[in-house]
Amino acid sequence: MEKKSFYDEIAKNRRNSWVLGIIIFSFLIGLVYIISQIFAPELSLIFLIFAGIFMLIYTYGSYMYGDRIVLASTKAKLVKEDDRRYTHLVNVVDGLSIAAGIPKPKIYVIESEEINAFATGRDPQHSSVAVTTGLLRNLKRNEIEGVIGHELSHIRNYDIRFATFVAVLVGLIAILSDMFRRTLWYGGGRRDDRDRGSILLIVGVILAIFAPIIVRLVQLAISRKREYLADSSSVQLTRYPEGLASALEKIKNINKGKMKVSEAVSHLFFTDPNKSGLDSLYATHPPIEKRIKILRSM
Repeated sequence: MEKKSFYDEIAKNRRNSWVLGIIIFSFLIGLVYIISQIFAPELSLIFLIFAGIFMLIYTYGSYMYGDRIVLASTKAKLVKEDDRRYTHLVNVVDGLSIAAGIPKPKIYVIESEEINAFATGRDPQHSSVAVTTGLLRNLKRNEIEGVIGHELSHIRNYDIRFATFVAVLVGLIAILSDMFRRTLWYGGGRRDDRDRGSILLIVGVILAIFAPIIVRLVQLAISRKREYLADSSSVQLTRYPEGLASALEKIKNINKGKMKVSEAVSHLFFTDPNKSGLDSLYATHPPIEKRIKILRSM
């Protein structure tokens, strides 16, 4: 098997994530433009400004308070520095934070038999990492280092901020599409310039129906790309891909997918915390088998 540099994996996944983000942004601009041209061509600029302001307000709220909501929803409990039960965990986070060149995040523990973890926060200076009690019980030190390295990489790579930005775009597209469909249902739009209006109307209806579906699939693809990126970045920190690969193998064999975590935050976790029968196209995480294969090719 051809060995791959983790630098190559990092560069490829970062590039792919931004390409997918640009696709979502393009759908948003296209949808706003078509809607404005159908209902009020002379107000196109105002429509675009309104969309921008709405996006900024929504993003700011998610940016400032999203981590508190996530930690509360998962019932994560803050670890005190002098708590001897978690000395080993604190030391791992401390050492890898230094290696990553970021401030040490706050550490939380979630009571669960499942092996899992997640990172949250608006930037490296305001970040947290949470792990399950199942992770601490079942993983060896080098395996824990691999998982923590993965989560710290999400923080260092600003993945949470990027994911928030993408989620805002996807949400805004869904809102605009719903508004457009409701307006058509109750009868609206201009009646002049019928030929041009008919073409725009058809394009608008197609976008309103399919844009939310397409951008949601793109969002899931971005989520998977960022997981690959964090895997590669973890290897960069630990210099030991087998630790993370071994942790993933244990997760595959032990986890039952019964954490009952809200789908709104499930994408933040190291692996999908909920058992899902959905096709891989709709998954928030890459297949574990593929992640292991890539790690062992490094």
